[in-house]
Amino acid sequence: MQPIRQRLACMARQARARPARLTAAPAVRFASTDSHGDHHDHHEHHGPVDEPMGTAWYIAVGAIPLTYALYTLSRPGKDGEPTAIEAYLNKFSYLREQWETRGHLHTAAVEQAAHDKNLFYTVERSSNIDLRYPEVFQSSSPYNIPAGHNVNLDKVVAHYREQHNKEVERQQAAAAARTKE
Repeated sequence: MQPIRQRLACMARQARARPARLTAAPAVRFASTDSHGDHHDHHEHHGPVDEPMGTAWYIAVGAIPLTYALYTLSRPGKDGEPTAIEAYLNKFSYLREQWETRGHLHTAAVEQAAHDKNLFYTVERSSNIDLRYPEVFQSSSPYNIPAGHNVNLDKVVAHYREQHNKEVERQQAAAAARTKE
């Protein structure tokens, strides 16, 4: 109460300190202040408006029977029977097994992916670079080559032919093993 009294006393002192305006209206008229004065138009006053009760009132009144219904449904039945809410929720218990199955499948897939990733990262990489055709070494211009700069590539060609033959034999052996199974 004390702060209110202090504020009221301050306002009273300020009102006494300012004299009331005794002079007439100023000689200068401004459009910003005079335009709000005497209007000659007629405003019709509307009758009283009927105010509705409002949404909050209907929510509050509707909450009473809803609370009673929820309380009734949450009470256990006679002889220890489950509540109506619990019985309704137990209808969806079959979903629990589906979720468990999905969880196990997801876990197995993630573990397999981690194993494969580890395998790919730890496998020793071949330092051999396969060439699609051995003539790539001689693909430069045949003109303006100084004497003695041509290289004999017979050993390189033989190496890649041997490698190709080994790969073909390995594929044939794998195909034969698959057909026997």
